[in-house]
Amino acid sequence: MKRREFMAASCLAGLAPLGVAAAEHGGQPKQKELYELRLVQLQSADKQKAFNEFLGKVAIPALNRIGIGPVGVFQFLEEETPNEYILVPHKCLESVAAMAAKLAADERFVADGAEFLEAPKSDPAYLRMESSLMLAFDEIPKLEVPSKKKTRVFQLRTYESHSFERAQKKIDMFNEGGEIAVFRDTGMPPVFFGQTLIGAKMPNLTYMLGFDDIAAKEKGWATFMADPRWNKLKNDPTYKDTVSAITNIMLRPADCSQI
Repeated sequence: MKRREFMAASCLAGLAPLGVAAAEHGGQPKQKELYELRLVQLQSADKQKAFNEFLGKVAIPALNRIGIGPVGVFQFLEEETPNEYILVPHKCLESVAAMAAKLAADERFVADGAEFLEAPKSDPAYLRMESSLMLAFDEIPKLEVPSKKKTRVFQLRTYESHSFERAQKKIDMFNEGGEIAVFRDTGMPPVFFGQTLIGAKMPNLTYMLGFDDIAAKEKGWATFMADPRWNKLKNDPTYKDTVSAITNIMLRPADCSQI
């Protein structure tokens, strides 16, 4: 393939998986989930409390009624901010497209959530939402819910790449190279791995790990970094220069979170 053709194919690669089915070697295709990750900007701790009450009592039950769940709601662990992340898993692209209309048609959702949904401009329920849409990796096609210990914490990591070709190689490193397997074997259970289809700072991938507590997170990463399989992978020239920037955020689940 000529370089120009290759670059065009690479730039369109993020759109190709919208059928959410990936072929397995010699078998049936895997059905892969889609993930909407929302960052909700809130004005204060009081607004955060009201928002979580709306989510727990109204929004999440309504989402579950239309087949969407489990829904994750996460607060920042290391930053003093009322902002929160919401993780919404979808079984297919149709679910993403139809979600708003289905909620609007849910009389119970509209009635029970009226105070939040109809908040006035002078006292908004939230400031803004930023959203990205991701496609699950072949190696972990569906969201996995870790332990429900009260001490559990989550690590949200985003890897940016300088080109679509290198971004795909990093995804290959997780899938075909076996990096996700190393995560599992070293005590770092994944919640999801997603290739960003729509969002900021593309191309990138985002993943979330779940831990029983901070001590488990520290132990897991130490074990991972010492694993000979990881050291072989990181020195493999096939995967050179696949990551140009990393964002790392520690989170804790809100009381209303289903994850």
